[in-house]
Amino acid sequence: MATISFHAGTNGSIANLSGSGLGFFGTNFGDSVEVSAYQDSTYITDGTGSTQGAPCENAKYINVSGCIQSDAGERMLIQIPNALATLGIRFTHDSAVKTQNVKLRIFDRSNINNPASGVICKVAELVHPEPTAATVSNSSDSEWSTPVGSSFMPLTASPGTSGERPNGPETSDTQHDWYTLISASPDSIGAKTLFGLYVSLEYL
Repeated sequence: MATISFHAGTNGSIANLSGSGLGFFGTNFGDSVEVSAYQDSTYITDGTGSTQGAPCENAKYINVSGCIQSDAGERMLIQIPNALATLGIRFTHDSAVKTQNVKLRIFDRSNINNPASGVICKVAELVHPEPTAATVSNSSDSEWSTPVGSSFMPLTASPGTSGERPNGPETSDTQHDWYTLISASPDSIGAKTLFGLYVSLEYL
């Protein structure tokens, strides 16, 4: 059986987001983010952003190639290890398979071809299995993307377990893991709930 699941957390405590999602806030849970600014904290929460769950690794967009992480300050995207991702995406299958045409979309939670409503979302993929930021990854995204509705963001083919990708795009495994940074900015006042993430892929 094929399954896609989403995972987030911090300090080694990673939660499956089944039935919940991520919320982007100011300094603390529930704090508003100023219009045209980016979040200072990320939490697991419900679809309305009213139920506080565990904090997540926060990555605040500051420029096209960098962010501020809550635990370490300013970093270039290519310095950030997979372990500090905002969101992990996991595909599992009963037998070993390869994955391809992996597409990430940010949408309005109604139609995957519609943009999210009232929010600008930046996403970057990490391909950095090394445990520290001392190593620079040549495979991670060097710049943020802004996927909007039908303008999807491609993710790496066949990353394998923990994104190790031992055989490159030919890696066949029962588990494939992608790691992403996500940063969000409201373009008007008020809570933004028409805002979701969708992932599709092919496997063979």
